[in-house]
Amino acid sequence: EGVLEAAEGFPFPFPENAYELMWNHKLKYKGIGGVRYNNQIAPTAGGSFSVTVIREELLGLYYKRGVKIEDINNVLLYFFQEVESPARLAGNILLVHETLNQTELPRQAWIYNPGQRRVRRAPNVAYDNPGTASDGLRTNDMTDMFNGAMDRFDWNVVGKKEMYIPYNSYGAHAEGVSYDDFVRPGHLNPELMRYELHRVWVIDATLKDGMRHINARRTFYLDEDSYQIVLIDHYDGRQQLWRASEAHCINYYEVPTYWSTVEVHYDLQSGRYVGQGFDNTKAVNTFNVEMQPQQFTPQALRTRGRR
Repeated sequence: EGVLEAAEGFPFPFPENAYELMWNHKLKYKGIGGVRYNNQIAPTAGGSFSVTVIREELLGLYYKRGVKIEDINNVLLYFFQEVESPARLAGNILLVHETLNQTELPRQAWIYNPGQRRVRRAPNVAYDNPGTASDGLRTNDMTDMFNGAMDRFDWNVVGKKEMYIPYNSYGAHAEGVSYDDFVRPGHLNPELMRYELHRVWVIDATLKDGMRHINARRTFYLDEDSYQIVLIDHYDGRQQLWRASEAHCINYYEVPTYWSTVEVHYDLQSGRYVGQGFDNTKAVNTFNVEMQPQQFTPQALRTRGRR
């Protein structure tokens, strides 16, 4: 659970197994310091919805030029997330130190609750615990399609194939597109989505005996060129297809990186879905913002929460 002797880019340019492919996804370039609005919607089956406005900051020491994994004290990245609205959630803050080897040192997380005005540890911000304000439609390890430790599943490469996948989704990223333009009952507006025929790696992740997770199995589809996870099939304990996830990606040419602009997770049993990443009416991803690790400490979280 981890990698050695790698820096800045994909650690495995010629991947030989599922673990190496997943690490290429997890370590894809995200900018050294980034600020974005990762706004979220979770419409009802009938299509009514409200917007959760979420501001996020990310500092990725791994991506700094000249830095080696051995230099970063097992911290892959620092992550700060604050809910700005609705009012009932505003001021809730999450701080994460994402460790590289999570069996050696699990993810470190803290939350600030404005009602209690205090910081406390948040060990449950991992695996299949519900994601922020997601109505239980998204787990923590579904952010960025997959994140965190891989130790609860056995991972195997099924092979490669051509299939239509979300790609070059600039319509979903366009400035000024409203939430009403996006939301339809049961799915996002297909007129804003784009799919292209591409080659993908197919990976099966099967829950290990004795381990717990709401998914008994997941099938991941990784774009062959970028290692970005673009699709996921989620299976429940009965081995029935339960959820389906799509990452609608664009090329951020100025960075450069290929990354999702919108992620959507469909619950096929309830007819609902949760989407995140909507930045069409807010400032878009800002990469390479100057940040320091001192901005991502529990004490700094306490100070920022009390402003």
